[in-house]
Amino acid sequence: MSLINLVDVQVLGDERGHLNVLEANRNIPFAIQRVYYLTATQPGVSRGFHAHKELEQMAVCVAGQCRMIMNDGHSVEEVMLDSPAKVLHVGKMIWHEMHDFSDDCVLLVLASDYYDEQDYIRNYEDFLALATRN
Repeated sequence: MSLINLVDVQVLGDERGHLNVLEANRNIPFAIQRVYYLTATQPGVSRGFHAHKELEQMAVCVAGQCRMIMNDGHSVEEVMLDSPAKVLHVGKMIWHEMHDFSDDCVLLVLASDYYDEQDYIRNYEDFLALATRN
């Protein structure tokens, strides 16, 4: 089973432009409790480097691009997010990293719950110990 789970985004539009549709409990597999976005990531800076015990997220570059690395403790895959119609599901217990942000990157993230520091696994060795138990 692939770690890269891209969801279908309905893209509507005409000569004026595009409207990309994300809907909770439809093409987003959860009720959205939190929305945040990353901007102005400096050259050479990578982000992420953590997993969540319970939180699920959907990530989309609404502008620019970045490279996502997904790791479930057994396999590692990567994908370039480079289109607002390409939305990546980051499930529970997936170590994720974001690299190679373009200057104009705006990475939008929809989360299944509110911020909770207790849900984070920030140490890679701790993540591997938990992930390889399953």
